[in-house]
Amino acid sequence: MLADVPKPTQPLLIVLAAIAAAEGIVLVGYAIYDVIQGIRVGLTGPPEVSNLPALVLQVVIFAALGVGLIAIARGWWLSKYGARAPFILAQILGLVVGVPLTAAPDAGTRVVGAALVVAAVIGIAVSLLPPVTRAIVDSDGG
Repeated sequence: MLADVPKPTQPLLIVLAAIAAAEGIVLVGYAIYDVIQGIRVGLTGPPEVSNLPALVLQVVIFAALGVGLIAIARGWWLSKYGARAPFILAQILGLVVGVPLTAAPDAGTRVVGAALVVAAVIGIAVSLLPPVTRAIVDSDGG
């Protein structure tokens, strides 16, 4: 099945697909991690935010965003024009989350925040380049 999917002719689309896929896989992985931690350790923290409905909602949100980014990665790979707008929105959300993380007190969180900011800025910049626009407009017949 994957062998039938042609490789994009524009190398920048591969970069964009890789960014979206990596972000999507990380988000799905984090949702799975939350489920495992919820089962293994239980609910910890203040009861206002640490309850079963909150955990389920968090898992659903991370999993849905992750699956969405994986679908966007496929759209980039297939040179689809419709991949750009949701991708840019996801990168803006990444900046909203990543920038405050860069000011966190622990080094691990700062590194994650910086990586998220770098990926988001590169993703937005590359997705708006003229060669990318030509590739996605030409492939969709626009």
